[in-house]
Formats: sequence, C-alpha cells, structure tokens
Amino acid sequence: MISSARPAVLLLAAALAAACTSSDDSGTGPVALPAPDPAGASAAHCRALAERLPRTIGVADDTLARRATKPESAYTAAWGSPAVGLRCGTRRPEVLTPGTEHYNPGADAAEVDGVDWLLEDTPEGYRFTTVGRETFVEVSVPDDYAPELGVVAGGISAAVRAAVPSEL
Repeated sequence: MISSARPAVLLLAAALAAACTSSDDSGTGPVALPAPDPAGASAAHCRALAERLPRTIGVADDTLARRATKPESAYTAAWGSPAVGLRCGTRRPEVLTPGTEHYNPGADAAEVDGVDWLLEDTPEGYRFTTVGRETFVEVSVPDDYAPELGVVAGGISAAVRAAVPSEL
C-alpha cells in the first residue's frame, strides 16, 4: 500500500510546486498559490505578517504591485507578473531537515535586513525560506527579477522581522 501511495504523493507535490508559480497571462488576476495551514503561534505570526506586508515591493528599477491569491488566504501573498509568491507557515525545508535525502547543514544562506534566508535554486528562479525564526516564511522569485535576493530586500524582510519572532 505504501509504495502505491508514494507516486501519488510525489504527483501532488509536483502539482503544488507548479501552482506556486502559475497565474493568469494578464498579470492582473489572482495568482494560484497553495495556502499552508499553520496552527497555534505560527498562524498568529502569519496573520501579523499579512498585516505588515507591503502593497508594493521594489525590485531593481521596477515596482511590483500586490496581487490577489487563489485561494484567498492570510497565509499567502503575491506581487508582479510573473508573480513573486510568499507563503507563511510552511514546513521546514528538506535541506534543513536531518535524515532527509537533501539535508545540507551548510546550505547557502544570506542575511537581508535582519532576516536570515535559506537560498534554493529552482528551475523557475530562487526560493528563499526564513531560518532562525519561529515560523517558516517562503518566497519564490522568478528569474525575471535577477538578482532575486533583491526582492526580499524590497520590504518583505522588514515585514518578516516585525511579525515573526527570532528563535531563542
């Protein structure tokens, strides 16, 4: 039974990953972004973050406007076209989870505006995930916005720093 369920889980994971970057062609409609389901303190951190996220983020010489997400959720946000997607209350990244296939305690990370971010290269761009915070926040940035790290400096890091406490 377990072996037959595993391909279904992998297909679901692939579908969720694809959905994180899909949006309508006009760049004005809602962005399909799977919403995490945090509980307890993480849910409270994410609601606080939603209140602090900027309406626009600055990227190089451009400004990306906030867009709706589908489904609507206090745990997701998106800006621009192609969309930058934010998900709050995600699971610990596999690269940071001991015993997983991709565990790498020396993975690349960068500090931006007082927030440490794990950097993961993806086929679409980069995924940044907070580290050293009580709740994981993930930001997916398309290659169109290279250097991608600048996106989290465009107001996202300041909001995370204000809403999501550091781990003690």
